[in-house]
Amino acid sequence: MKKLLVLCFVFIFSNTFFAQETTAEKKTKAEIEKAEKAKAAKEKREKAKAAKAKKELADAKKEKAAATKEKAEAKKEKAAATKEKADATKAKAKETAAKKEKEVKTKANSASETGKTKSTAGKAKATANKADAKVKDESDKAKAKAKTTKAEASDKVAKTKTTAKKAVAKKERETTEKANPNTTDKVIGKYKERKVFEGPRGGKYYINKNGNKTYIDDDQLE
Repeated sequence: MKKLLVLCFVFIFSNTFFAQETTAEKKTKAEIEKAEKAKAAKEKREKAKAAKAKKELADAKKEKAAATKEKAEAKKEKAAATKEKADATKAKAKETAAKKEKEVKTKANSASETGKTKSTAGKAKATANKADAKVKDESDKAKAKAKTTKAEASDKVAKTKTTAKKAVAKKERETTEKANPNTTDKVIGKYKERKVFEGPRGGKYYINKNGNKTYIDDDQLE
């Protein structure tokens, strides 16, 4: 009878022990799966954020390039119109000079008239030369202005690219510093459904699953 009772107790104890061990294994496995899922979700969000920043950079470059091209074409058209106008002025001046010179030659019947004709022709030629110089000066100014505009556009595109690269480079900075769950630090927002606190020195952080502080940048606040 005693042996039978002992065997019963041993059987009950064994079943209880193995049941507890199986429950602990299931719990550990579930925690591992949960951690892996959380890690995969985090990596997915970071990749999506990087892809978004990359797309924004590409869009900014396209917009800048289109604006630069449009501005350059406008400058080119303006320069062409200025040159056309200057050419017309030059042609008109030459035509006027030729007409006056012809009229003077026709009226030249004496030595005095001949001298006067030469003087008028010289003035007409000087007027034509002055018109040529003016056309050349306006053309040089238009070329210099177009070159300066192109350089400024290239500089703006480079600055936009640098800013976008800095935005992509922003990451979370996890520390080994244990956070106080009852901290008196001010709550200033949320990040990934967690409260974001502002430290005494202005740092922005949230308490991660390990109970440590993870710092983030200002523009990562939701």
